[in-house]
Amino acid sequence: MSKTQKILISDSLEQSLMDLLAREGFEVDYKPGLPADELKKIIGAYDGLVVRSSTKVTAELISLSTNMKVIGRAGTGVDNIDVGAATRRGILVMNTPGGNTISAAEHTVSMLLSLARNIPQAHMSLVRGEWERKKFIGTEVLEKTLGVIGLGKIGREVALRCQAFGMKVIGYDPLLSAEVAAKSNIELCSLDELYRRSDFITVHTPLTTETKALLNDATLAKCKRGVRLVNCARGGIIDELALLRALESGQVAGAALDVFEVEPPKNNALLSHPRMIATPHLGASTEEAQEKVAVQIAHQIADALLGRGYAGLVNGAPLQLSIKEEVKPYLVLAEKIGSLVAQLTSGKVQNLSIVASGEVVVSSIELLKAGLLKGLLSHIYPDPVNIISAPILARELGLVLGEQRGGDGESYTSLLGLQYQAEKE
Repeated sequence: MSKTQKILISDSLEQSLMDLLAREGFEVDYKPGLPADELKKIIGAYDGLVVRSSTKVTAELISLSTNMKVIGRAGTGVDNIDVGAATRRGILVMNTPGGNTISAAEHTVSMLLSLARNIPQAHMSLVRGEWERKKFIGTEVLEKTLGVIGLGKIGREVALRCQAFGMKVIGYDPLLSAEVAAKSNIELCSLDELYRRSDFITVHTPLTTETKALLNDATLAKCKRGVRLVNCARGGIIDELALLRALESGQVAGAALDVFEVEPPKNNALLSHPRMIATPHLGASTEEAQEKVAVQIAHQIADALLGRGYAGLVNGAPLQLSIKEEVKPYLVLAEKIGSLVAQLTSGKVQNLSIVASGEVVVSSIELLKAGLLKGLLSHIYPDPVNIISAPILARELGLVLGEQRGGDGESYTSLLGLQYQAEKE
């Protein structure tokens, strides 16, 4: 008889997670808030671990996880998990992308409307016993232009909701096709044009070397005077000191932040600015979102441990153990090519086509296409990307990767390359 697999849940999560895993035949231990030292003592007994954001899954903890096969994050971000250390030990790391999409989009729109109408400031004034109606005159969003930077699932959901208020939505995304954008009634434009035309700007990108301090002194100066900014994505996309200077000068009329460079923020002058409103990273904090991610991660963990399949994988390396040895170098190369293109290109990437020749490369072309897309999307998409999710995400963005087989491969046993065009900003 096979040994019952054990799963530890070390953060506060919904009962539905435990119930689903128990029904699948797992032994489930629910121990939220366990001190780090205690966690280290017991972690070696478990086959699976489920966390939210409180538990820090460090390299040291992973080194003690001698039986661990999978770590599940009930949510999107995996900043609290050392993915590299897990990958090196052959441990799958998975998250639940999409589970908090609606909650994050609704929170963004709530922040935008609160910013437009000075609702938090007016509330606090009333609490103090004041009655200053003229002080809190706001602005309508009807017929205003909203600039959306990053048109993934959340960005498009925000656009849809703001269109219902009569806003004109323009957007920037280096991969989204014009056809997909048009279906959502979004006008694609360059970043500079978005800065120039937008009355409100909301960001929905990952925090990468390319997007860190994307909105800074120089780019804020390009914006329409009196622009209002919203960030419910990742702290650090907006340079907080530059934002403070822009608020003080009037270049930015107001800002709404749900995320910060350092969380929780300490001694942050932005928090006391009268035209800044903030929440403590509440984008995914709804009952519905927490239930969705709990159920989603339960199914993913069960499927992975019972060998039924994989979804929401953050690291694809352990799965690559089943790939033929002669293909592995080409998969690494494909990812590096995609990553290089993303870093070299500042404009929109289009007319992508993989060039393949030689029996090894051509016979594995679908896998190599997934690897190339993973490298490309990992620098742009707000959620973690792997070789399983990359083709699906590309399809959602309207990004088509063509094929060219043969060609210049006569001089080589095998050849792998990429042809593309890029629009200049």
